[in-house]
Amino acid sequence: MNRILGILLMVLSIPSVAAAGGIFPYPCQKETLPNGLTVLMVPVPSPGLIAYFTIVRTGSRDEVEPGKSGFAHFFEHMMFRGTKKYPGNVYDRIVTGLGADANAFTTDDFTAYHLQFAKEDLEKVVDIESDRFQNLDYDPAAFQTEAGAVYGEYRKSVTDPFFTLEERLRDLAYDAHPYKHTTMGFEADIRAMPQGYEYSRSFFHRFYRPENVVLLVVGDVDPEVTRELVKKYYGPWKRGYQAPAIVREPEQTKERSGQIKYPGQTLPILAIAYKGEAFDPSNRDYVAALLLGDLAFGKNSDIYKKLVVQEQKVEFIAADIPLNRDMPLFQIAAMVKKAEDVDYVRDEVYRTLEEFKAGPAEAERLDKVKRRNKYAFLMELDSAGGVAGALARLIAITGGIEAVERLYAAFDRITPSDVQDAAKKYFDARRRTVVVLRGSEG
Repeated sequence: MNRILGILLMVLSIPSVAAAGGIFPYPCQKETLPNGLTVLMVPVPSPGLIAYFTIVRTGSRDEVEPGKSGFAHFFEHMMFRGTKKYPGNVYDRIVTGLGADANAFTTDDFTAYHLQFAKEDLEKVVDIESDRFQNLDYDPAAFQTEAGAVYGEYRKSVTDPFFTLEERLRDLAYDAHPYKHTTMGFEADIRAMPQGYEYSRSFFHRFYRPENVVLLVVGDVDPEVTRELVKKYYGPWKRGYQAPAIVREPEQTKERSGQIKYPGQTLPILAIAYKGEAFDPSNRDYVAALLLGDLAFGKNSDIYKKLVVQEQKVEFIAADIPLNRDMPLFQIAAMVKKAEDVDYVRDEVYRTLEEFKAGPAEAERLDKVKRRNKYAFLMELDSAGGVAGALARLIAITGGIEAVERLYAAFDRITPSDVQDAAKKYFDARRRTVVVLRGSEG
């Protein structure tokens, strides 16, 4: 009941937040240590509870050496192996004893490690987390065991048709940029990973450095106490980050297409992707494209009502306009109920995009999408973990939370004509890659 009341109070306070000039309703204090480590402290109403995120601004995009993809994801696993001070089994016992929830995830642009725990355990958490990020220790045998487990995870993933589709789509769409491989990496590289012990050590020492990390501490936080603990435990961490030389993706000049015969049962899945642009709230076209994805293919769109509700030709249709550091794929995906309808659904997607190119978007519908976006963002902020999770990607991409205000202010400035301009710019057949996955029965 308290959680529901909190959400209602937050929603009711939206006008006053907007009147104050911003959307994010909580104060944020920032500290940068001499070694470059950034600490963001966000007190929120969360009596006795804290969410603690360690955001490493390295993901699969940073894997630029040939034959070495998959190591960002590998370290998501390896970081739980522990140190000489707190070996893995000791670390696990401490976390369990605190009643904490500890986990991690890897994306194309960053890796995040997170815990939620009681306020009185903050110093112990700062101690064990600072230790493993400075002093991770593992021998070749432990490395090979974990590398084998990662390959097992990959083999399990390829049994998912959506993973298989994404893997093929990226490989086909990109020529040079490391977004060409998924977060898990190319299979050949993962299979060879057990022979990469020395490389793994160099990867850790290049990327797991304080100037490439942001600590995000949210909840029942005393900023002054937190600041002193971070200085005490993370202060000795030495600089040493080495930025990778990311290869620029050459311009795509014609459509690409591919087919996948999936060795199992699944409905056909259609993926239509266009080369987009990196996250930039000052890029009016990019911000308009974020709104266009929902306008054209969201659950209130004409094509959704037609294909999902009225004609019932697809299980789902949706757009994904990502927030990335570099050029992502702006995607539209649909799961089609009958194989013979794939071309029809594809053509309906093209027709929808042409409609948005032909004239300005409906002003009333655009305003509704803007309001829904704000509402959805605020609804995520109902707990310390929710706040941290909502901020993690933007922090990883930009290094701070200022982009939140810049993005939502930019949304407010987008006009129907801006949406039309974005449709013309990004959704061009020359930027397009189309992949269809079909099951063994179709």
